[in-house]
Amino acid sequence: MRRKLDQRTLIFLGVLLFISVVRPLMSGGVSYLVDSFIDTLYMLPAIIIAISFHEFAHAKVADYWGDDTPAREGRLTVDPRAHVDLAGIICLIFIHFGWGKPVRINPQRFRDRRKGLITVSLAGVTMNLILAFAFGGILKLLITFAPAFLGSKIGGILASMILEVIYINVSLMLFNLLPVPPLDGFNFISELFKLYYTKFYAFVRNNSMWILMIMIFFNIPSMLLSGPMAAIVHFILSTVYGIY
Repeated sequence: MRRKLDQRTLIFLGVLLFISVVRPLMSGGVSYLVDSFIDTLYMLPAIIIAISFHEFAHAKVADYWGDDTPAREGRLTVDPRAHVDLAGIICLIFIHFGWGKPVRINPQRFRDRRKGLITVSLAGVTMNLILAFAFGGILKLLITFAPAFLGSKIGGILASMILEVIYINVSLMLFNLLPVPPLDGFNFISELFKLYYTKFYAFVRNNSMWILMIMIFFNIPSMLLSGPMAAIVHFILSTVYGIY
């Protein structure tokens, strides 16, 4: 079983490597690949913020419901060192697909198992949405009270980084809502509709890596989420804060 899992993981990473390196290299050349790599490095701070707060939210809500597992494992913090997975970050930089350390929980310790699992599943994506609104507010304050600073080179860089934080958090929120394990959306619908112990749950769970790999290979997440992401970012910036 261990060998089979390793083989699937290698195939999965190989497909991601093809999508993120070989295919762009064939279509855009070396310069396009270098630019893409630099863009990823530029987004890295925003990604680390999004992942750290996302995982912290899972841990905090699990702790609220009575499970001390995240606390014992040092996950009740926004310190990136507790949540960032080195391999996930390296994969993110080089093949544009990464991950953080998943928060381990024990639902048997929850005061209310059903409510606990539902709210823990939604905690991370909710935190990402809160962060998007919060950084939109920060940008609005800078535009209102420090327009001259934003017109400077450093101010422009800061504004760009704030926008990256907003986009990354909305993107991470929507991606995690996809109903595919190990994403939060699958855990949410599984508990909401009581899918545990059904043939559907077992099939999706056992083939999750292949399903996710096929979706990424055919760029399905981007096709599904680009429209909603643009709409949410527009709502936050334009509708809520009046930033055009």
